[in-house]
Amino acid sequence: MPVLVVGSIALDSVETPFGRAENVLGGSATYFAASASLFTTVQMVGVVGSDYPVDQLDALAKRGVDLSGIERAEGESFRWRGRYRHDLNSAETLETRLGVFSHFRPKIPEKFRHAPFVFLGNIDPRLQLDVLQQVARPTLVACDTMNFWIESRRSDLIDLLARVDLLTLNDAEARQLTEEVNLVKAAQWIQAHGPTHVIIKKGEHGALMFGPKSVFFAPAFPLDEVFDPTGAGDAFAGGFIGYLARSGQVSDENLHRAVVYGSAMGSFAVERFSITRFLEIDQHDIAQRVSDFHRMVSFEQDLIA
Repeated sequence: MPVLVVGSIALDSVETPFGRAENVLGGSATYFAASASLFTTVQMVGVVGSDYPVDQLDALAKRGVDLSGIERAEGESFRWRGRYRHDLNSAETLETRLGVFSHFRPKIPEKFRHAPFVFLGNIDPRLQLDVLQQVARPTLVACDTMNFWIESRRSDLIDLLARVDLLTLNDAEARQLTEEVNLVKAAQWIQAHGPTHVIIKKGEHGALMFGPKSVFFAPAFPLDEVFDPTGAGDAFAGGFIGYLARSGQVSDENLHRAVVYGSAMGSFAVERFSITRFLEIDQHDIAQRVSDFHRMVSFEQDLIA
């Protein structure tokens, strides 16, 4: 089943303790599509400027990403420059130039409007709401957000929550949005405002998914080397929704498996700069990492009488 993603398409310049990369492919839609396309076909909507190296997206097109929803506008593309120090959980933003992204108004092509799975990347919640006006009722709508929108577009974001099935955000954003310190109470607050499921990401400490009747936890995969955490959350979302779209099921058991697949894809993302790692791996690599996850967390229960 196809997945529709609407989000940013950027050029990133990133510095970490392990190296640097200049003007590489970035943005929420790009990372999501690179991850999800290893599971299913992806329909990508965003905007790029006249300076964007569109030919570099050919690798995604070969993986089944439909790029016909990408608008090309005159002007500079969205550019972000950031630095990670040894605490790789948070980036120091050195420069943000929105360029043509500042005028982005998503236009969903007719052939994309019936996608059963929709991911609304981290953009203005007013634009996320506009996308939902353009699509038929999907099987599942998931969205991401960030501290900037929580602070500046809170009422619009709360309106959006009533229209989505799943919200992904990190632990600091969950606390900021709900004004709850306890993450269980934060998730309950979010669910009361609409989404049946909430995924709270905790970086190197894994991710929690709260459902109507259950909580599921997946740890982060332990890696020998972490080069660049940029886009790991969007890669997680791509793996999560890509797996659901491939299987076509949204049962509790399948959602739990999807969290593990999302965690696996997030772990691949950080092993290289930009989306490079996703262009190197295949289904065998994904299956091996998920199998490693299973061995890492499973155990035989021994009930003490």
